[in-house]
Amino acid sequence: MTERFRSCDLDRILGRNTVISTSMTEYPNLFSPLQAGAFSLKHRVIMAPLTRMRSALPGDVPRALNVEYYRQRASEGGLIVSEATQISLQGKGYPGAPGIHTDAQVEGWQAVTEAVHAKGGQILLQLWHVGRNSHSSLHPDDGLPVAPSAIAPRIGKALTADFQQADYETPRALELTELPGIVEQYRAAAIRAQAAGFDGVEIHGANGYLLDQFLEDGTNHRTDAYGGPIENRARLLLQVMDAVIGVWGAERVGVRLSPYGHFGDMQDSDPVALFGYVLQQLSARSVAYAHLVEPRVGNAGADVPIDETAKRTARIFRDAFAGVLISAGGYAAEEAERTIAGGYADAVAFGRLFIANPDLPERFRSGAPLKWPDRASFYGGTEVGYTDYPSLETADR
Repeated sequence: MTERFRSCDLDRILGRNTVISTSMTEYPNLFSPLQAGAFSLKHRVIMAPLTRMRSALPGDVPRALNVEYYRQRASEGGLIVSEATQISLQGKGYPGAPGIHTDAQVEGWQAVTEAVHAKGGQILLQLWHVGRNSHSSLHPDDGLPVAPSAIAPRIGKALTADFQQADYETPRALELTELPGIVEQYRAAAIRAQAAGFDGVEIHGANGYLLDQFLEDGTNHRTDAYGGPIENRARLLLQVMDAVIGVWGAERVGVRLSPYGHFGDMQDSDPVALFGYVLQQLSARSVAYAHLVEPRVGNAGADVPIDETAKRTARIFRDAFAGVLISAGGYAAEEAERTIAGGYADAVAFGRLFIANPDLPERFRSGAPLKWPDRASFYGGTEVGYTDYPSLETADR
């Protein structure tokens, strides 16, 4: 692949059957082993968390279709981070996104983890509370979405329970007395993740969801112990980390952050100071890894090209974190290799390429052609654009 492939807006102009030619190139760093906390990896091609909105409704329960999707993308000694998974009904932001707060959801996830383990892979559950990026129709008994402050996103739309776009509602500011309950939701979800057979968990502190809303001063206008100075705004994230570490041990807990990210109408007045402090605190806790999203894909799944002029968080924050650093956002194999070789990250997470290439590590390793995914089938739907992308093995049959 070339730099031109990485930076051009192919997803806008090409369909799901498009094949991107690659050359036979060796990636000695990308395919070297890595120890990330308790996770022994045979290669450094991580599957990034990818919201696909295909769990069974009602109930947000993983089903056979989801089992097959994850089974296809598991690899010997590889690591998958699951799609973001709501820790409570209050934390739900998208119809069809899975949960981890009921027994049925645990049972559904058990079939997923068993399928991944049968192929020699490892899988972490990403724990998620969307905060203000929700709609009251998704949790009618709980009412309005919640947030650190009563500030609605000014950009984008919410999704209702029937998959319709709607204006964001002004969220309800969480009371100080409610915050221990939020921490407890994460702890309970971590325990359920163990019961479901996961190898560990990743805390979703990125992309404008609840923990990120507490971190950044554009969304956190509180004047109590959870607002104002950086140490206060980081308090909820770190309390959640400590609670989940108490369940799993630090060596099986990772965290995802998005410095400079704008998805969800996010902004902070001093990202370097904020996320530098957070990463130093995570270092002191010896977590398995920190997973940083590059802002060049700050609009997450939105239909926008990669911004090659954006700041590179892997470089800015590398020295702030003493442990394993995973970088994600718009990578091709060549740039991933250079990033690891340069010491800016220890592994790279891939999203869109994993959607269309279920055996992505093997395709990188062999120089096989890559398919480009169809954005129209990213969210919701059937097996189309989900489990029907062929692997090298199935394509040869």
